[in-house]
Parts: sequence; C-alpha cells; structure tokens
Amino acid sequence: MKILVFTEKPFAPAAVKAIEDVINASGNELELVERGTREDLLAAVKNANGLIVRSDVIDAEVMDHAPELKVIVRAGAGYDNIDLEAATKHGICVMNTPGQNSNAVAELVFGMVVMMCRNQYNGTSGSELKGKSLGIYAFGQVGRNVARIAKGFDMKVEALDKFVKDEVMEAEGVKPLHDVKELFSQNHFVSLHIPATAETKNSIGYDLVMLMPKGGVLINTARKEVIDEAGLMKALEERPDLRYVSDIRPAAAEEFEKKFAARVFFTPKKMGAQTAEANFNAGVAAAEQTIAYLKDGWNKFQVNK
Repeated sequence: MKILVFTEKPFAPAAVKAIEDVINASGNELELVERGTREDLLAAVKNANGLIVRSDVIDAEVMDHAPELKVIVRAGAGYDNIDLEAATKHGICVMNTPGQNSNAVAELVFGMVVMMCRNQYNGTSGSELKGKSLGIYAFGQVGRNVARIAKGFDMKVEALDKFVKDEVMEAEGVKPLHDVKELFSQNHFVSLHIPATAETKNSIGYDLVMLMPKGGVLINTARKEVIDEAGLMKALEERPDLRYVSDIRPAAAEEFEKKFAARVFFTPKKMGAQTAEANFNAGVAAAEQTIAYLKDGWNKFQVNK
C-alpha cells in the first residue's frame, strides 16, 4: 500500500524521520511531498491508498483524483479542512489524532493570558490569575488540559460542552454549565475550543462578549470562523476594559490592532500546535492510524460517517 504524506507546512525533521521509520517498518510504501502546491497534491494522490495531512485542504476535487484512496488522517485535532461529506461519498475513512496537540494548545492559552494580564510586559502594573474565574467553551482534550493548568494557577474553572456529562467535568474539579450566556457572564476569562460548524460559525460576537465581567479577556485558539468580527469589534469599542487574544489572525487584524493596540494580540500564524513535541506526536499517531486502517480497518478516531 502507498501512503502519501502531503504537507504545505512540513512536519519537523524529527517527526518526518519517525513517520518514515513507522511506515517503512510496516512494509508500506511512503511518498513524502513537503511544501507542495495544489498541482503537486493532485498528481501525487492519484495512486495513494492512504493520505496524511496537516492543515491542507482536501476537498472533493482531490478525492476525484484519488481512486485508490481509502483513508485520510489529519495530524491534529481539527478537521474542517477536509470535506467529510465528499469523503463519505467516495467511501473514504477520515480520522484525526485527538489529544496529540492538546497540551501544546493549552500551554499557549496561558502564555497569551499571562502576557495580557501583565499588559504585554510594558512595565505597568498588571493583574494575577489566582482566584480569577475561567470559562472553557468545549471540554475536549484541549479544554481538559486548559482546566488542569488553570487549577495550577488556583483559578476557579467552569466549562460548557453539551457532549460531555456533568460528572466528567466534576471529576476534573470543573463546574459544568449549560448556558453560553452564563459562561460569558460569570467568567473573567473565556477560552474557546469549539469547532467551526454551521452552529458555531460567527456565534461569538457582541451580545456574548458584552456579558463578560469588567476586565474580561476572550481567548481563541479554536477557529477564526467562530468569531463575529464586526460584533467583537463593536464590543471592544464600547468596553475599553475588554481584551482579545488569539493564535488565529482575524480577517480584520490590522483594524483591530490599529483601534485597540495593546488590548489585542494575534500570533503571526496559527501556533497552538507549533511545538516539537506536538508535531512529533501527531505525525507518528497519524502514520500509525493510517497503517492500522489499511491493515485491518481500525477506525477508532473516524470523524465521518
């Protein structure tokens, strides 16, 4: 079987070596295309049985060019770059690698939060996290790691996730919530970990942000699409005490930065999973899952039906 690893944004060299070792040891053939173009992808996928990607867009056109493709694995948690409906129509299993990047994303959340609480280290007096309240929107692997770290700061932690039972949150020392308005109105900090779906796109805007307590900080390491940028901008204009940080630059990033200066911060590119450890773990997991599916149909982390 041929496994194609296609990445516009390459894995770290150590991860590439580990992926090569795992695939070669399985007896499968590896084709590696790094920093590839769309044309490179369409050409390389023609005789691939398995495909491993990162944030690369895999749509119906790609699948039309891949008659032998049986499985696509996204090395990471988010998979909205893959057309799940098209994959199902083509009889292709799509999996992600949940948990492999979660600690890296959670640590970035607090890196940005501490920076904002200390006024981006500009020499002025800031504030502490101890005793403050944190609301986590979605309690998956990343959300649970965020809760774990927050407890180390001695924060009060609440979470909202309709797919997670209350007792699961309570076992982690987290208070479960069932209303998004409560999440925003009761917490000094709100950390977003929701996927970009029809339900969540543009769902975080003026009305919710305006509910936040004085000095509130909204943190987004989820997806750009979940933010209603016009609504958020209006809230920041009316509430000079509010702040917004994200590892996804908004479409209107320059306008945000011009209007709100030190009250906003955006990393130059999505950086939640940009650690050597997360890169390595996700790459190896993707290779192992691809091999397992091709060998005997193992599909524990399948995300399409």
